[in-house]
Amino acid sequence: MASPLQTRECKLTKKDKETYGFCLRLEKFKAGHLVRNVEKGSPAEKAGLKDGDRVLRVNGVFVDNKEHGEIADLVRKCKEAVTFLVLDERSYENAQKAGISFEELGLKSPAQHQPEQPPWVTNGEATPGPQPRLCYLVKKGNSYGFSLKTTEGFKGLYIIDLSPQGPASAAGVQSNDRLIEINGENVENDTHEQVVDKVRKSGNKIVLLLSSKETDKYYCRQNKQLKRETANLKFLPHKPRILKLKKGENGYGFYLRMEENGKGHVIKDIESNSPAAEVGLKDNDILVAVNGESVEALSHYAVVEKIRKSGEQTTLMVVDEETYTMYKMAHISPCLYYHTMPAQSQRVEEVPTQTEEVNHKPRFFKLIKGSHGFGFHLNAINNLPGSFIREVKKGGPADLAGLQDDDIVIEVNGVNVENEDYEKVVARIHDGGNRLTLLVCGEAAYKYFKSQNISITASMAESSSDDSNNPPAYTEIQATEPEKALPEPRERTSSCSSASSEEDTTL
Repeated sequence: MASPLQTRECKLTKKDKETYGFCLRLEKFKAGHLVRNVEKGSPAEKAGLKDGDRVLRVNGVFVDNKEHGEIADLVRKCKEAVTFLVLDERSYENAQKAGISFEELGLKSPAQHQPEQPPWVTNGEATPGPQPRLCYLVKKGNSYGFSLKTTEGFKGLYIIDLSPQGPASAAGVQSNDRLIEINGENVENDTHEQVVDKVRKSGNKIVLLLSSKETDKYYCRQNKQLKRETANLKFLPHKPRILKLKKGENGYGFYLRMEENGKGHVIKDIESNSPAAEVGLKDNDILVAVNGESVEALSHYAVVEKIRKSGEQTTLMVVDEETYTMYKMAHISPCLYYHTMPAQSQRVEEVPTQTEEVNHKPRFFKLIKGSHGFGFHLNAINNLPGSFIREVKKGGPADLAGLQDDDIVIEVNGVNVENEDYEKVVARIHDGGNRLTLLVCGEAAYKYFKSQNISITASMAESSSDDSNNPPAYTEIQATEPEKALPEPRERTSSCSSASSEEDTTL
């Protein structure tokens, strides 16, 4: 017996400069991505698209759970042809009420000839799939700003009652996240009471390993084990520093000491005006890698030899004590940051030369809130002022406007927020309603302005008055132009002895 829910495959083809001839909309009080305004004689009408149809797939990619802007981009990239899998309006609404999975429905459809491409595949090329997240929380008052729930018949505990301005939200925790580890200890099979007890015993700081529903589904399909070594580290507020040193006349200008307190190779006695001082190496920094290779398990002399063999320059990865403590809590090596972050994030910090030409400008954006917010997270380092952009969602208002991860927020709705606490910045964003203006600065530009003692203002921004670079959150695919509609480290070779068992070498 045939299923009463029959999906339809509609292949639209168009000529150069011709449109597909329909609108794709999100509408209030209606679920899904709706087809509207199908033009008579258009490719959409000829392919069988009808008013009210819900788009389930675009070229085999399931899109019912995606952002509107992301789907619009998928369609726009198809210059000559695009294939939709759709369901008529009545069938869609009945299936929704019955709790039928639209994703499974699409897979079972006899009309679905093209192989399914999961969300982590774009244009046939595999990209990193969704990852579990490590989040570092610092308690505010007596709370981390979240609660835990268990669901009968399901393993694990889930995050609920997430305070919008609490420590958990600021650390990148999301509602309905599944809790996997607390401070490097797996808690998936623990009872609710055991987990609560571990949270309470953690003191004022805690590291959580979390997984979203999408991440769980991805790891299940790939038959992969979900573990902390595969985690996304971008939410961790304290980062290792990668420093490139060019040897001076007297070496690099620092001592390397092996301490018995478990911290390993510690930087000491940095000489003023030395290569180490110039790139920002600090006393008590802990050396974890040399030229991209971990040295945490090496002896003192092995590390010294590795630096000496570098020649006239070397690249060091170091962490300060707070960063070291955070990674130790999570039971991971800081070197994991180097191996898991994208290449553009593995920045080597060097002092720019006087002749280097750099276009330092802040950037100004106007955003209109979409159905899932502005499309970004706001992060901060606990107990320090200042906020920065994280997790810019592809296809969301922030992504379409050009906001980038790690952009530093200077102004919110015309008010400077550089010295404001995270909670106050979040409140300012909420107070703006559906519209938001942001003045942001990249990390390099921000450091430049601060080193020159220059105040960052909107008048310095590039294209600050040009709205054309700031498209709205809401988009349509249609024959005419869419209207804007309202809808987030120096080397000396001598070695020093010590009265203790510490090892100390000048570099």
